[in-house]
Amino acid sequence: MMTKLPRWVEVGGFGLAAVAGATNAVGLLGFRHQAVSHVSGTATLLGLSIADGDGAAAASLALTLFAFALGAAASGAIVGHAALRLDRQYAVSLLVESALLFAAMGFLTAGESAGHLLASAACGLQNGLVSTYSGAVVRTTHVTGLFTDLGAMVGHRLRGRPFDRRRAVLYLLLIAGFVLGGSVGAAGFRRLQFVALVIPAFGAAVLAAVSWVFVARPPAATPD
Repeated sequence: MMTKLPRWVEVGGFGLAAVAGATNAVGLLGFRHQAVSHVSGTATLLGLSIADGDGAAAASLALTLFAFALGAAASGAIVGHAALRLDRQYAVSLLVESALLFAAMGFLTAGESAGHLLASAACGLQNGLVSTYSGAVVRTTHVTGLFTDLGAMVGHRLRGRPFDRRRAVLYLLLIAGFVLGGSVGAAGFRRLQFVALVIPAFGAAVLAAVSWVFVARPPAATPD
């Protein structure tokens, strides 16, 4: 059970979920109602395109899936470990994500569809940042697994098993961050169109700076 969950996990997870929610909102509103922070819907649309014989759409969707996987691969190459352990590699990954989102904004405002691929790669990179913490699967770019785990935890409690309150709080914070980010991203898109991607891009850069400072802090002195 998460009896010693560091506060930075909750704060950082909330921030990352908000970044993903904002990015996904822009994607849904601007990319023909196509999500970018997760690929379940994209994979379904790919299947539909293949069934309809729409080769151009199928190729575009396949490239989106590939971009997401490529972003996750970049995350694995930069971070290099599966369990959550805060270090400078996370800051580097977040800076790369921020750069991808800024680049996506530039391409999309110029009418270039390559920006969609860059946004998908950014989300794939973020999704690969966090795998597990204290036995809990942690994801910040989609909420399907979070709701599933919360429901399973309630079911286990009904069978008399212990309920991990800290894990539940973490999941609820991730869900709240994603929803809040989606609201901000939607409001931004309606006023700024694709320039609204500056919101999650800047958010990722801020999280990178905060994590770098946090890691660089000297350890607290222990009393003699």
